Amino acid sequence: MTSTFDFTTADSYILNCSTLLTELPVMERAQAAKDAGFSQVEFWWPFDGNPTPSQDEVDEFVASLERAGVELKGLNFWAGNMAGGDRGMVSIKGAEADFAANVEIVKEIGKRTGCKAFNALYGLRTEGQTPQEQDEVAIANLRLAADAVAEIGGTVLVEPVSGADAYPLKKYTDAAEVVAKVRAHDVENIAVLADFFHMAVNGDDVAAVIESEAANFGHIQIADAAGRGAPGTGELPLEDWINRAFELGYAGQIALEYKQDRETAFAWLNASVEQPA
Repeated sequence: MTSTFDFTTADSYILNCSTLLTELPVMERAQAAKDAGFSQVEFWWPFDGNPTPSQDEVDEFVASLERAGVELKGLNFWAGNMAGGDRGMVSIKGAEADFAANVEIVKEIGKRTGCKAFNALYGLRTEGQTPQEQDEVAIANLRLAADAVAEIGGTVLVEPVSGADAYPLKKYTDAAEVVAKVRAHDVENIAVLADFFHMAVNGDDVAAVIESEAANFGHIQIADAAGRGAPGTGELPLEDWINRAFELGYAGQIALEYKQDRETAFAWLNASVEQPA
């Protein structure tokens, strides 16, 4: 199987600076990414769970990217207190005002940086809120977000996530159903984020999903499993999956969203990624 994708060059990838380089303060990670050979980065929401950081904080974040000379290719909307267990606020009833305020800040950052991809974590099922109520809130919030970032040519991404039992979008079809519901309201700029690690861990047949849906993927993120380490540390045929996605019409980029210490995180880029027989 052949591909024009260079699997061993840092500059081929987007580096997620919220799962990697975490030994450093957030505002130093863009420069560290550049020093490691990356010119494209993405971040989860980088303001400690605060949906509405000050203008000075936003300016500092944007300046950190500019000083490093890297492109911001992906940014998460506010997802609550991730360290405390939250996994998004899109479906959380009562958080609509904070989410709407956050959307405006995300749009500003996108306008200033050229970022076009914005990941909206769905949120956990919450006691006292029915699934139907939460889903209705989620569709409204996703429509709001998509309408806002459409003004800057942006796309909202929805992803399946592992590791949180109360997170309802576990497989590709779960996320795709949400996307379809939003698209039914004449919204076009929303797509599924295909995170091969989360999909595999949650029991998806990733190869089959690629065969049927690759051209519809809004973004691809990778980590190996088991362990969520760098490619080659686990058992997933990531190189084959990536090649096949491109062959079948995927037109986006590949983001590294694995977790590994800074000292060893990028050693694999110096050699071909080993795949299981």
